[in-house]
Amino acid sequence: MDQVKFTAMKDGDKEDYDFLTKHEVAHTKGTADRLLTALVDLDEGLSGYQITRLGHSLQSATRAERDGADIDWIVAALLHDIGDIYAPYNHDEYAASILRPFVREQVTWVVEKHGDFQLLYFGEHVGADPEKRQAYAGHVYFDDCATFCERWDQSSFDPGYDTLPLSHFADRVREVFARAPYDPEVIRPGAREALVA
Repeated sequence: MDQVKFTAMKDGDKEDYDFLTKHEVAHTKGTADRLLTALVDLDEGLSGYQITRLGHSLQSATRAERDGADIDWIVAALLHDIGDIYAPYNHDEYAASILRPFVREQVTWVVEKHGDFQLLYFGEHVGADPEKRQAYAGHVYFDDCATFCERWDQSSFDPGYDTLPLSHFADRVREVFARAPYDPEVIRPGAREALVA
């Protein structure tokens, strides 16, 4: 069998769906490498900064690593702006949806909300509310998101910083995306791990 027999999903049978499942499982094993390729595409993205969006992503991950962050934080720092390519108006939600099956809930929440928290640094200059983050005041991960933005996001636009290359992080991305999706031992709702060792 080279392809399914049906032309409408409701007409598929077990043989069709077993065939598709085999292909889908094989396809998911390439997710990490597709993301690494997409990161390279960030080099062609939004201009005007002193470094490219790829440079920003690498610098964020480098700072996370140098702060002693765990693998979830490092990979999230690397991928937090991956949505800039395809979802510029909700890039944070886009990145969070990619990470959600494979990292702690804490990390996903921070990535999903970081756009609102980043407004602290520039909102007043673009007609946005710099205190938009206050909508999340009291949330268990509020301080984590504030720290993520302060230490790794807003500060990672420096062309003079000694940033590590993408190849340095590739195996960590592969390790995270090789995890079983939505593993309760990984997701751990409510659990917190320090960003800085």
